[in-house]
Amino acid sequence: MIVSNMLWGLMAPISKDTLNFFATNSINPVVLPSLRILGATFAFWVLSLFLPKEPVAKADKKQLFGAGMFSIAFNQCLFITGISFTSPIDASVVTTMLPIVTMILAAIVLKEPLTHLKAIGVLVGMSGALLLVLGDGQGLHMDRDHIIGDLMCFTAQVSFACYLVFFKSVIGKYSGATLMKWMFTFSAITATPFVLPFLIKVPWSEMPLKIYSEIAYTVFVATFFTFLLITVGQKRLRPTVVSMYNYVQPVVSTTISLVWGVATFGLTKGIAIALVFAGVYVVTQSKKRSDIEKQQ
Repeated sequence: MIVSNMLWGLMAPISKDTLNFFATNSINPVVLPSLRILGATFAFWVLSLFLPKEPVAKADKKQLFGAGMFSIAFNQCLFITGISFTSPIDASVVTTMLPIVTMILAAIVLKEPLTHLKAIGVLVGMSGALLLVLGDGQGLHMDRDHIIGDLMCFTAQVSFACYLVFFKSVIGKYSGATLMKWMFTFSAITATPFVLPFLIKVPWSEMPLKIYSEIAYTVFVATFFTFLLITVGQKRLRPTVVSMYNYVQPVVSTTISLVWGVATFGLTKGIAIALVFAGVYVVTQSKKRSDIEKQQ
C-alpha cells in the first residue's frame, strides 16, 4: 500500500501537466482516465496469458462488475474530471476524506469497531495531510467551478471507499491479475461508448513525446502496477487501514515538488509528514473486531 500510494502521489503532478496540455489543445479531460482504463485492460489481459488460467464464478463476476464500477470507472473519471475544474490543493484536501468515509462505512457494513485509537489515528493523519497542502497559506477556492470540482473529487473518494468495504470478500478469492483483468474489462466495456467520441478527436500526431511518456506512466505504472499492489494490501489489511495509506500521496507530491524546485522544505512540512506517518501507524495498531471479541 505504501508503494502504490507513492506511485499515485507521483502521478498527481504528472497527470496535472498532461491535463494542462489537454486544456491548451482543447482535449476533453475524460480522455486521460479513459486511456488509463483501456490501457490497463490491455495490459492485464496480456499478463493473464502468461499466468495459470483461473476460472471465476458467474456470481463473482457480477461482484467484480460492481467493484470495477466503484474503484475504476466512477472513481477515476470523477477524480480526473474534478481536477480539471478545481485546483490540485483543493483535490488534495478532498482526498483526506477517504479514511473517514471508509471508517464509517466499515463500521456500518463490516461491523469494524470504531475504537478511540483508530479515530485518533485518522484525525492525526488527516491533520498532517491538511497541513501539507495548506501550510503555504493557500486556502480552498469557493467559486462555482471549484465547488463542482471539489464535489466530483469527494464523490470519487466515496466511490473508492465503497469498493474497499463492499467488495472485500470477493477480493480475497482470486489472484490480483484475475481480479483486475475482469474489473478493468467491465469498466472498459461500460466506459467505451461514452468516451470513444472524445478519443477519436484527439490529435495524436501533434502530441509531444513528453506527453506520451506521462500518459505511459499514468497507464502502466500508476494504474496497471498499482492496482496489482492494491489487491495484495486488500487481502491482508482492514479497509480503514488500506485507506489510511492515502495520506502518503500528498507527502510524495510535496517531496516531488521540493525535488523539482517548485516548493521549499521547512518546519511546517516536516511536522506535517511526521503527523501523516504517525496517523497511519496508530491506525495499523488499532484492534480488529476479532481481537475485541477474544477479550470479551
